[in-house]
Amino acid sequence: MRLPWREGLGVAPFFVFAALFLIVPTVSLLVGAFQDKDGGFTLDNIVRLWQPSILNSYKLSIEISVASALAGALAGFVLALAALRGGLPGWVRPTLMTFSGVASNFAGVPLAFAFMATLGRLGFVTLALRGLGVDIYAAGFNLFTFSGLTLTYCYFQIPLMTLVMAPAIEGLKREWSEAAETLGASHLQYWRMVALPVLWPSLAGAALLLFANAFGAVATAYALTGSFLNITPILLYAQIRGDVLHDPNLGYALALGMLVITGASNLGYLALRARSDRWLR
Repeated sequence: MRLPWREGLGVAPFFVFAALFLIVPTVSLLVGAFQDKDGGFTLDNIVRLWQPSILNSYKLSIEISVASALAGALAGFVLALAALRGGLPGWVRPTLMTFSGVASNFAGVPLAFAFMATLGRLGFVTLALRGLGVDIYAAGFNLFTFSGLTLTYCYFQIPLMTLVMAPAIEGLKREWSEAAETLGASHLQYWRMVALPVLWPSLAGAALLLFANAFGAVATAYALTGSFLNITPILLYAQIRGDVLHDPNLGYALALGMLVITGASNLGYLALRARSDRWLR
């Protein structure tokens, strides 16, 4: 007779790992957000989130996340569509998916350095364009501003969108396009009236996933812009580890606000993903 607890031994390491690095830190964050420096209960940290500087940091983070999510969603969807349904050579698809798997996880200090070496004021692309008479910085571009950070985020947002949308695009049944063609629909009408409505939940859900992915990114932004852009993750880092702005409990409250925003985005993604899966079965 097999005992149920023996069957659970195989997944026990996963639950231990999740408890230590997900559940325990989250509970600690929730408790710390409602404590003062002496460990007493307070709502002051939550009230302080409404300060103009903190509200502006959330606003800037949301704007950057939305911009990179929309740009990444559009470019990633077109890229996945071209690779899977564009009639390209067979080697393109596995090459693109392999690169996307690597690039979607390439972030932090290495990504920031790569962009500085490429598009910084003395980056090789910047100097090459300047040699051709095109000065992108004189034209208004700056890697260390809102547009530069958004462009940097797109490096991992576009591959992530490609990976997320590939299964949904593959789920489009060829019988649907054949039926539409038999009924006299053009290729454009098929995409406008059949394919895009079916893919819409996946597109919207993937965009929400990209938003959450960008909203929580800190290492890339900190390495690229330092404190030049007052986004929420950098402000949170300053409260937790900084020497001047050192208020861990306020940092916990900031993290709680981020948790609410990213949690809502992820719940929206899961709901839309479930709806999409029902269509694509």
